[in-house]
Amino acid sequence: MTTTLKIDFVSDISCPWCAVGLGALEQALDTLKGEVSAELHFQPFELNPQMPPGGQDITEHLTEKYGSTPEQQAQIRETIRQRGAEVGFTFRPAGRGRIWNTFNAHRLLHWASLEDTAKQVALKKALLAAYQGRGESPESPEVLLAAVAEVGLNQARAREILASDEYAAEVRQQEQFYQRAGIHSVPAVIINDRHLISGGQPAAVFEQALRQIAAQAGA
Repeated sequence: MTTTLKIDFVSDISCPWCAVGLGALEQALDTLKGEVSAELHFQPFELNPQMPPGGQDITEHLTEKYGSTPEQQAQIRETIRQRGAEVGFTFRPAGRGRIWNTFNAHRLLHWASLEDTAKQVALKKALLAAYQGRGESPESPEVLLAAVAEVGLNQARAREILASDEYAAEVRQQEQFYQRAGIHSVPAVIINDRHLISGGQPAAVFEQALRQIAAQAGA
């Protein structure tokens, strides 16, 4: 018998560890096929909500935020690249280049969740591939609309959303909900509204946790 778990994946496409965590979660679910299935929902979190238009150079940003040197950043980037390769995600070798505001991406992801949850998953992956994989700007309407078209969502409707402030209030409300719940870093993977797995964990960690939670739910 398959146990279906509700999984809220709180994340930002600006976060490379979110790509790693998502890949590992999907690997775990693949391993548990027949035992555990998931209703996967992506919830918004902005790492840099105050980022102005035009973004900021990544090296400068990370030095300001964490006090890290370019050498340390290169080392971390290589660790992330290796972890990505393990879960089938290819990061751009030179990194993202710049940090951008991601609010419009979150508005489109919210819309996608209302249209079709499978297409929300596909859009999340397309946006991660554009930003983390190719270094494209998620601030650019062209980049966002290309991702929408790639996953078969309505591009004209997405263009209308981007030209307005539609879903802005809903996204902010969701962001505040998770902040009030104590989420201050991502990815944060919340299972059945009760169990929290933090960070870009390896697939084995997700597999063990999902199996235990499914057993409890079944009992």
